[in-house]
Amino acid sequence: MELPFAESYKIKMVEQIHPSTREDRERWIREARYNLFNLKSNQVFIDLLTDSGTGAMSDKQWSEMMIGDESYAGASSYFKLKDAISNITGFPYFLPTHQGRAAENVLFSALIKEGDFVPGNAHFDTTKGHIEFRKATAVDCTIDEAYDTFVYHPFKGNVDLGKLEEAILKYTPSKIPALVITITCNTSGGQPVSMENLRQTYHLAKKYDIPVVFDSARFAENAYFIKMREPGYQDKSIREIVAEMFSYADIMTMSSKKDAIVNMGGFIAMRSEELYRKATVFNIVFEGYITYGGMSGRDMNALAQGLYEGTEFDYLDTRIKQVAYLGTRLKEYGVEIQEPFGGHAIFVNAGSMMKHIPKDQFQAQTLAIELYLESGVRGVEIGTLLADRDPVTRENRYPKLELLRLAIPRRVYTNNHMDYIAVALGNVAARKNSITKGFRILREAPIMRHFTVELERV
Repeated sequence: MELPFAESYKIKMVEQIHPSTREDRERWIREARYNLFNLKSNQVFIDLLTDSGTGAMSDKQWSEMMIGDESYAGASSYFKLKDAISNITGFPYFLPTHQGRAAENVLFSALIKEGDFVPGNAHFDTTKGHIEFRKATAVDCTIDEAYDTFVYHPFKGNVDLGKLEEAILKYTPSKIPALVITITCNTSGGQPVSMENLRQTYHLAKKYDIPVVFDSARFAENAYFIKMREPGYQDKSIREIVAEMFSYADIMTMSSKKDAIVNMGGFIAMRSEELYRKATVFNIVFEGYITYGGMSGRDMNALAQGLYEGTEFDYLDTRIKQVAYLGTRLKEYGVEIQEPFGGHAIFVNAGSMMKHIPKDQFQAQTLAIELYLESGVRGVEIGTLLADRDPVTRENRYPKLELLRLAIPRRVYTNNHMDYIAVALGNVAARKNSITKGFRILREAPIMRHFTVELERV
């Protein structure tokens, strides 16, 4: 008899969580103006808002925190992190930042100017926000299969090379400061990019002398999918695959709160000494001195250790199989989700489930609120609220997919929690036709509105 799957870790510490009543949740979400970001953590039973900074660190990571060097300049923790980044990614230059969007802020300050165009595979919210804040334009060149939840494609995060070259010729290479490839591609459902696509995209960018930037928050998960799905990589280690992936990039940004399994931290890495020196100016202005960049020494130590742990196959196998377990259970309840399953989250097709709700009443947000009311489970909308308004017309942008993301923290929940989530969403699906009204906006920020938007029921 084949042995069943078992997690590649054991639990040393636990944190108590508390269920609540529906009456409580109705009051709390109303007081939060129907924005799940505004809920207090103790008002949430299972928190799937994000996998960013919400993972459980290992005993080795906690040990590293105790020996962090808090020197302002030249700390040993900086050099430990530098060595880890160099060993795993191959980039010779790096700057620490306090998190991923800070890395984008520093890098884009050095790269992007007003009127530029930045193509890529469905930029995530902060990436697009930083581009548009600089009065530049993000251009989506993702393959069409990414926007059909019924179509099976092993690498739905791939860049469409035809769309990319068309964009380059339309906007001219001089107006394209960089190409941004997100690995895995969060906005399309946590979908990976194949090695072949990374290679071909890099060669196309080099043809026009355009730098390639990897948004690398979940690079290790991307490497896992390459190992499991792409011919020729089954016998390669995760780190061998990672090394080849980064050989097709000139620059990377990293939100270390994902695949490095830390609660805070980020960095930029690059090959160009000239770009490094230019970026250091902005790093000092926005983040701190170049050897700490907004991070404490103990956090740099934990991050360095997390990079090594996050690129171990056994860890990734456990993590991604838990995501798949939730996806499989949801399918049993007839919930339509993006397939194949992504690496960090399950993405529910809210546009299909809530199709009887008008799009301008925010279908994915409506579903997210109903899931919370049903169970105390907090997810997040990846739909019209996140897509924001067109910066010129100020009209809502309606994305091709309205998704509810259920992002699973690393090493935090058990499969019993996944079962609870699946039943809760199954219950919502069973009564979906009784949900007849969505929401309208009371107050919103001019950019990245979904974080602080205030809503009311229609």
